[in-house]
Amino acid sequence: MRLKLINKYNLVMGAVLLATMIMYAFLNVETLTKLFMDEALKNVDNLSETIIRTTHYQMLEDDRQRVYQMIEEVGSQKGINRIRLLDKEGTINYSTHKEEIGTCVDRNSEGCSGCHFGETPRVHASSMDRSRSFVNREGIELLGVTKEILNKESCSTAKCHFHAPEAQLLGILDVQVDLSSVRATATAYRNNIIVFTLVLLLILGTCLSLLTHQLINVPVNNLLEQTQKVARGDLTTRVETYPRDELGELTEAFNNMTANLKKAQDESRDWANTLEAKVQERTEKIQRMQSKLLRSEKLASIGELVAGIAHEINNPLTGVLMFATMIEEDPRLDPAIKKDLETIVHETHRCAKIVRELLDFSRESVPQKKMESVNHILDKTMALVEHHTSCHNICIKKEYNESLPPVLIDPSQIEQVFMNVLINASQAMPSGGQLTIQTDFSAQDNYLYVKITDTGCGISEDNLQKIFDPFFSTKGAKGTGLGLSVSYGIIENHGGQIEVTSRQGEGTSFTIRLPLADQKAKPKSAQEEVLVS
Repeated sequence: MRLKLINKYNLVMGAVLLATMIMYAFLNVETLTKLFMDEALKNVDNLSETIIRTTHYQMLEDDRQRVYQMIEEVGSQKGINRIRLLDKEGTINYSTHKEEIGTCVDRNSEGCSGCHFGETPRVHASSMDRSRSFVNREGIELLGVTKEILNKESCSTAKCHFHAPEAQLLGILDVQVDLSSVRATATAYRNNIIVFTLVLLLILGTCLSLLTHQLINVPVNNLLEQTQKVARGDLTTRVETYPRDELGELTEAFNNMTANLKKAQDESRDWANTLEAKVQERTEKIQRMQSKLLRSEKLASIGELVAGIAHEINNPLTGVLMFATMIEEDPRLDPAIKKDLETIVHETHRCAKIVRELLDFSRESVPQKKMESVNHILDKTMALVEHHTSCHNICIKKEYNESLPPVLIDPSQIEQVFMNVLINASQAMPSGGQLTIQTDFSAQDNYLYVKITDTGCGISEDNLQKIFDPFFSTKGAKGTGLGLSVSYGIIENHGGQIEVTSRQGEGTSFTIRLPLADQKAKPKSAQEEVLVS
């Protein structure tokens, strides 16, 4: 059978507590027993000193009867087993047990070893050396303490005494007390300690078991239950309540893991459901990239072609224009053909302009970049465009972000781009309308945006795909179809993008993106939305 975690924990903790409490009880009982024995030894030693001091005067008077009477009275007290007087030869001169009076004590016995452990007996010995614990014939445990009776000056000079002054030891006082009360007290204390240890062990074990069940077992069981549900595939399960500790952090991590698994499962399901749409979206994106690449290659090829054509046409065209102008100014010219000659000069100028545009288109000029404000360039361009005949009856609305940071651009080339887009927008509204110019930037994309929107006739879907192709124009004979192609190349040379969206009958929007010069140095945007609709 599987042993539960809480049972393992309780068994280990119970064993640790039991061993700790047993060790504590043992050391406590041993220490207290030693204290009781030391206290009993001290009391017996003090009793011996008291007997010697109280009988000192009677000894000087050699009143032995009185001395023996006082010793008898002291020996009759409860707990005192016997008191006896020994001379320095070991002969018992007096004892509360009358039968041993006159006998001699063996110097090798335990009671004499404190002083007679060498060849020369010691006169002074510690109370510990002078004590012994033993069991008498009746089976009673006794504590015996011997106390030396020294030859003081008062003893050697007393008129009734016969001790010589050079004698040091006069005799020994041996006091023996019953240790039954001490042992009984120690036993009672030991029993109390055992009972206290068992009760404390029971209380601690119960408290630890309850706390372990509440703080560990319940959260672990909840987590185990939820884990089993997740293993069965239920990713909606959550542990609702959990403690604010390490187990709580583990539970919260489990909830987060389950939520992430559910999210990943949903995303996988959504991905499977929308795979076809994503493939189509990716295909369209690749097609747009291929279209841009094809347009770039087309522009490069046409640029090389028109460069050669323009140079070849420019020389004879210059001659035609020069001679036509000279003939036009000749006073001998017949007035009847002057008007036709003016048409030739006008069309020659028009051809020269087309050739000049072709050369500009084919010539990839390096941008002369510097830090410039796009809002300022737009204002300069609008000042020129406003006087154009196509801008009549058009309401111009400016929505500038005044905190727009300056960007690193070629002002003249960017102005050319704005000029082309604005004129195209105005020409798309021959009956008037509204022209909206918006500027903003995105700190997230690190791009500056210029959006020019008109309310003109719009561009068809088929023409929208060709709008940036060279020589393509929706204006018929009025346009060369190079303006937007040149603008596209200028913006790409600046590392930006130009996009167009349009709906027929509603209008057209051109969005120009230019990279910001330094993302760290730019201010925060007032609005972080992309202007491309």
